[in-house]
Amino acid sequence: MANAVMAMDVLGFAKDDPRLVTAKHAIELLVVERVEAHGPETYVQPCVSPIWDTGLAAHALLEASNDSVDPAVKRALDWLKDRQILEVKGDWAVRRPNLRPGGWAFQYWNNHYPDVDDTAVVAIAMIRARDPAYDTAVARAAEWIIGMQSSNGGWGAFDPENEHYYLNAIPFADHGALLDPPTADVTARCISFLAEFDPDRRDPIVQESIRKAVEYLKREQEPDGSWFGRWGANYIYGTWSVLCALNAAGLGPEDGAVARAASWLAGQQRDDGGWGEDLATYDPARKGEAKESTPSQTAWAVMGLMAAGQVDSPATARGVQWLEQAPRDGARWQEDLYTGTGFPRVFYLKYHGYAAYFPLWAVARYENLTKSNTRRVPHGM
Repeated sequence: MANAVMAMDVLGFAKDDPRLVTAKHAIELLVVERVEAHGPETYVQPCVSPIWDTGLAAHALLEASNDSVDPAVKRALDWLKDRQILEVKGDWAVRRPNLRPGGWAFQYWNNHYPDVDDTAVVAIAMIRARDPAYDTAVARAAEWIIGMQSSNGGWGAFDPENEHYYLNAIPFADHGALLDPPTADVTARCISFLAEFDPDRRDPIVQESIRKAVEYLKREQEPDGSWFGRWGANYIYGTWSVLCALNAAGLGPEDGAVARAASWLAGQQRDDGGWGEDLATYDPARKGEAKESTPSQTAWAVMGLMAAGQVDSPATARGVQWLEQAPRDGARWQEDLYTGTGFPRVFYLKYHGYAAYFPLWAVARYENLTKSNTRRVPHGM
């Protein structure tokens, strides 16, 4: 956005040109001014994430109400339904010219750049609501996500087949972050959605898409059992995402990949009962580093263990206990460290909602499962 403004200035755009005015205003909207305990504070957000946050918050509320739909969730899902991109084709259509749009963006409105991850999260929440009003939206999302699958079985966030790694050698290639190749976490979310979309496994197209994606994830598993987290920090995030997906796809605790991942997660638990993972772990030589346990990462680990059939394990119980006793700021758990990823080893994101909805989601799921007759996680996320 900043480069666009500077480019228009260099090209001689008039100061009152509507395009330049709009671009500058968009940057100004990212400036946050507020008063903290230590005094006034001003900072610039790198982006806004209302679709992502609303979808995840809906999941937490659905879990806390055992899938009964609170009016707040209904309003959220209706708001999301109205923002589905159904007509505009963006860059993704260069490789998929015959694919109909059907996704959601990360922001309020960004019709040219829907992303697969947001689309899967929103669509799963709509399925959990069990409301026919969302059936058409969910079906269009499935059509788009299946069409966006890369030939290796995985999904990138914005583009299919975006693996031209030689482009990262260009000097201005954005610190090696120029591309959008398939990743384990995004692929996991797509499997979770498609498994929820076709729970009876009747659609051969959906099931073939899931099969290819599971094979991709098994190839991507690290030797120690974890999975890399592209959009969240880091291996805890990736491993949680994949374990939920494999659970949704029908792979149980006896599966070798699931068992290795669960063992790795349990082995990362800290002495205080929580989990934490430093952003430095994006340096391959620093895997396993942590400063302290965090609510969001502990929630991911707990949900990953439950998806791997470890509902009754001591590690899961200790993690839930850590969450229940961790300090809070009102309804939000206290979390100062960043656990979101913009571009690994380049810049990171602090999602202020992560410390609210992920811990709630994890604790509510644990309560639901320990009080039920089954220990199998019922949802793909």
